[in-house]
Amino acid sequence: MKKSLLLLISHLVVLISGFVLGVYLLPILTAPAPPSVAIVQAIAGQSDFRGQFRRDLAGSDLLHWGEGEISVGKQTIALIGKVSPGPDYKLYLVPEFVENEAQFLKVKARSARLGDIKTFENFIVPVPAGVDVTQYTTVLVWCETFSEFISAAKYR
Repeated sequence: MKKSLLLLISHLVVLISGFVLGVYLLPILTAPAPPSVAIVQAIAGQSDFRGQFRRDLAGSDLLHWGEGEISVGKQTIALIGKVSPGPDYKLYLVPEFVENEAQFLKVKARSARLGDIKTFENFIVPVPAGVDVTQYTTVLVWCETFSEFISAAKYR
């Protein structure tokens, strides 16, 4: 009985570990190649605003972070930098600077979801028609599946 219980527990630990590792690694393995720095710099050169993703925000941690320069234009938002890998990342424009999950959840209904982040280095996300970037102050990366704050940068 004791041996069967230990076997069951060990198999459950391996199964759960494999699942967690799969959730973490799958987006990395299936991510498209990031845009080149030259392409992102060309888009950034046409942008109206800039901000910085920093690792030291209150809601960021070892597994959830961003770093680099974000450029915000009327038609595109581009990052020269990196965000921690993970599933189901979305880019939002937020009406006020927030730096953790609780703060973002309070303003999420007033925020504009722009689209998916498919690469974890040097991304470009189009601004949908009808979204005015001047009505917001902050760009935010959010993991929709796990309601997890990744990073934010104030650009105005």
